Amino acid sequence: MTAALAAAHRGLRTVLIEKAATFGGSTARSGGGVWIPNNSALRAAGVPDSPEQAAAYLDHIVGDVVPAERRKAFLDNGPAVVDFVLANTPLDLAWVPDYADYYPEAPGGLPGGRSVEPKPLDARLLGADRADLTPPYLKAPTGMAITQADYRWMNLMARHPRGLLRAGRVAGRRALSLLRRREMLTMGQALTAGLRVGLTRAGVEVRLSTPMLDLSTADGRVLGVVTEGGILEARLGVVVTSGGFERNERMRKEYQREPITADWTVGAPENTGDGIEAGLRLGAAVELMDDAWWGPSIELPRGPYFCLAERTLPGCVMVNQAGERFVNEASPYVDAVHAMYDGHTDDKPHIPAWLILDQRYRNRYVFAGLGPRQPLPGRWFKSGAVYKASTLADLANRIDVPADALVSTVERFNGFARSGRDEDFHRGESAYDRYYGDPRVKPNPCLGELGKPPFYAVRIVPGDLGTKGGLRTDTRARVLRGDGTHIPGLYAAGNASAAVMGHTYAGPGATLGPAMVFGYLAAQDIATQASVQQSYK
Repeated sequence: MTAALAAAHRGLRTVLIEKAATFGGSTARSGGGVWIPNNSALRAAGVPDSPEQAAAYLDHIVGDVVPAERRKAFLDNGPAVVDFVLANTPLDLAWVPDYADYYPEAPGGLPGGRSVEPKPLDARLLGADRADLTPPYLKAPTGMAITQADYRWMNLMARHPRGLLRAGRVAGRRALSLLRRREMLTMGQALTAGLRVGLTRAGVEVRLSTPMLDLSTADGRVLGVVTEGGILEARLGVVVTSGGFERNERMRKEYQREPITADWTVGAPENTGDGIEAGLRLGAAVELMDDAWWGPSIELPRGPYFCLAERTLPGCVMVNQAGERFVNEASPYVDAVHAMYDGHTDDKPHIPAWLILDQRYRNRYVFAGLGPRQPLPGRWFKSGAVYKASTLADLANRIDVPADALVSTVERFNGFARSGRDEDFHRGESAYDRYYGDPRVKPNPCLGELGKPPFYAVRIVPGDLGTKGGLRTDTRARVLRGDGTHIPGLYAAGNASAAVMGHTYAGPGATLGPAMVFGYLAAQDIATQASVQQSYK
């Protein structure tokens, strides 16, 4: 949508086609955070940042996995993209306070974070298009409009005054919207809705239920898109923004490490790699196909649940099938799953892993959308997603983990909780770890003893928000062949292209931020080339 909006504002006749019957895809299902350093919303909030800091940060965490000039293109153009979107849509963005960069202690990292999110948006702005907005991944209770900033504190509503205050604010917002007969959209729904309104105002046609079957070419140049209704001609270029291949079982088996399945992702069901495969048929190169925007996830009967705060809060540990910890549970979700795969062997499986917690944890914290003290549904136990026992040894037997090893692991962890220092994995030492911690737990908000029965074991699999491998692109989002030449008329952005973040994840919104920037750059390049062609006529 950013690409289409930018093209339209450069005077190009633009059409956006969408495979699904609704618009928004994985973005509408997401938290809607946008990670773009030095943008105007950050400056308005007084967040200290600089181009040099942001460049040092990406240089350190991404390294030479991604060409330096491509990282630079993202950082140099990002602020202008944010200003463009704010000027041409009803969106307003706000800093998410203290949602740290994922590696805030790295050179250039910010403990206070660079993530911005949409402010609540009135759904009436969409008009009839409201019916076509993709539903969120998880619906808030009773239709409440919850932002990312709200989510952090509402997890602690049974533990911290700010949690109760935030819950009251959200309830008040809901009451006001009911009084005014308004529906307020937040997170990814607000982001996609705001962009959709911008497209309507710019006169961009959006065609839903229009899957791309292939790319149309002539003399080596992409000139359109093949659909079920025929060929849509695009004389100046096609921008592929069709998402990753997370829902394509064959591609996941071909490119990624076992064990893997398309059933563990929370990405949009339509993301089956269509755009990537169309590019491959034209000789495009691909990169990072083994990787994804991973996150430890719970296989619930209704589908996978992507864990954010759950594994960070005090009173839980994550262990492998040997009953041993193997990672800082509070680490960035990509790193946690990399540790699962890197340590996984036939002799010592890490997949599935187990999140072990006690009743004190359940009494205090929200878990997988359920409130403190709320009983876990019986179907969770029946499906094998969760096990429960009165002792750790009995729990270990139920999940086929050595009992002595699990008991020893928990005893050692409890010692770390008492001292406030995780000597094995340093949980709670990073500002990122502490974001979802419990400030009332001292001296470390991420460490708490497991001691109050019953005990629970939650089955953890390597889920994801989407794949991050895709078509290789340059600084202008042009799709490249293996020899470095570009395929004329073909561009890609978002998860259809190889991520500018490489194998890492800079911070909340580091998927959506680059997607918007490179979509914008693709449109700018197409418009510039069109102007050049016109000048020769």
